[in-house]
Amino acid sequence: MANFRRFRPDDLNKLSKCNLDPLTETYELSFYLQYYAKWPSLFQVAEDQHGNIIGYIMGKLESSPDVYQFSEHYLPWHAHITAVTVAPEARRLGIGKLLTEQLEVAADANDAWFVDLFVRSTNHKAITFYKSMGYSIYRVVKDYYGDHSSDPTKDSEDAYDMRKPMKRDVKKEHIREDGKKHEVDPSDVW
Repeated sequence: MANFRRFRPDDLNKLSKCNLDPLTETYELSFYLQYYAKWPSLFQVAEDQHGNIIGYIMGKLESSPDVYQFSEHYLPWHAHITAVTVAPEARRLGIGKLLTEQLEVAADANDAWFVDLFVRSTNHKAITFYKSMGYSIYRVVKDYYGDHSSDPTKDSEDAYDMRKPMKRDVKKEHIREDGKKHEVDPSDVW
């Protein structure tokens, strides 16, 4: 059984079980601490009975800067999942789902229009997982990742910007059915 709680700075030394997965983005220590400082309620961990971190989610609440308000790429107030990962030995136990649902509850509590995330277009397991939770592809961000997870001959990899509408988006204005047909450059994404 897993225990869910807020991330603490001393957890930084316990994330390696989760971060060893090649599809999990690993960040500099200051990046984790920035999320802890700015959005502590959206940085949650799951730990096993021995205190080992076996999963975590990092999220934030944001909108595009006002100067971009009239851009076609403007993002209204929303929650963003920066990272969600579960250690290999703890997968298929519902931990990722529970972490994601906790962030979605916080998004609704903060009146967000939607939750979004970026996922490698080749990460089929993650895409299937997110779709099962109600997320859909909103657009393709061309060459978003500076490396390719499965083909060393390629310099980059596309990302899917996936979204799930929250309660505020009654008319489903911030999702679309044909997201794979909408391609943008990384410079169009904030």
